[in-house]
Amino acid sequence: MAAVQFWEVDMSLHAAHGANNLLITTAPAADADNAAAIARDHFGIEAEVSLLTSERDKNFHLVAADGQEYVLKITNSAEDPVVTNFQTEALLHIEARDAGLPVPRVCRTVDGRTELALPLGGETHTVRLLTYLTGEPQYRAPPSAPQREDLGRCLARLGLALRDFRHPGATHDLLWDISNVGRLRDWLPNIGDTELRELATGFLDRFEDEVRPVQQRQRRQVVHNDFNPHNVLVDPANPVRVTGVLDFGDMVETPLVNDVAIAASYQVAGAHSLVRAADFVAAYHSVLALHAEEIDILFDLIAMRHVTTITITEWRARLYPENRAYIMRNHPRAAEGLRAFAAIDRDAARRVFRQACGME
Repeated sequence: MAAVQFWEVDMSLHAAHGANNLLITTAPAADADNAAAIARDHFGIEAEVSLLTSERDKNFHLVAADGQEYVLKITNSAEDPVVTNFQTEALLHIEARDAGLPVPRVCRTVDGRTELALPLGGETHTVRLLTYLTGEPQYRAPPSAPQREDLGRCLARLGLALRDFRHPGATHDLLWDISNVGRLRDWLPNIGDTELRELATGFLDRFEDEVRPVQQRQRRQVVHNDFNPHNVLVDPANPVRVTGVLDFGDMVETPLVNDVAIAASYQVAGAHSLVRAADFVAAYHSVLALHAEEIDILFDLIAMRHVTTITITEWRARLYPENRAYIMRNHPRAAEGLRAFAAIDRDAARRVFRQACGME
């Protein structure tokens, strides 16, 4: 009976969210030989190629004969080309606004294009080549207050670089946008742990009743929307310093505070969860000042990121069990974070965030 329940949930999600078809579409049918040929024929690069782990696209690591490294991205055919171009143009915009930000650079083809539309496996895919960023994935490095502060400053700089960026693809429909968390209610049954499911339901109820009206009137802009420890690189010799920000695939126009909450949610762990999150928020605020109303809803928005992560990853892991380890990589942290927040007084959390930002 459980299997039928999950199947029905999955199919209704597909029907209700056609714009999110790439969440239920397999990755492109491309291998290292395809990638090597594309690099040679279209970018003029002879390279050694290896496959990188990815959830919905095909990404390849290229090491050219001259030692330069790149990432060849073959985008899922279910993704609207306008959305793919949105990501490409955003990277170009960031480079123009703040060239010191450690984000991938867009490489051009031999005839000057930033994107290609190529047939692979019977479907047409958008292909791009980006520079490869080096460093230690943040999740492997020891956490510290100085690291949290550098993370906060880095994301704030990214927000400043993107604040005047406009694109037709910016408002695309994305389930990973916290603003859409209410649409996940019907899929809460996918959460196998009863206690966790009840916590998620309770936080979602409060969010829709009390927080959403406040969130909807906050300033909006394009944001990274997935600033997590798997998408951030740090200096192996000095792990408090951010050296790379990866994966702009979940970018969207949304309330700016959502971006802060998403990143802060990955600082939530253990007995000092609120202090860790406040370190990050204060550093962000020192570069890009938050409004009082934004700070006051951070606690609930962080919880909503945990609910989103738990719900979507459990659903997708059942849909693609062969890729379960990758899909569920952030689930344990989200479950721990939601449980930690359940033990924290909401008003006390607001005071902590306000004090960290010098508002009390």
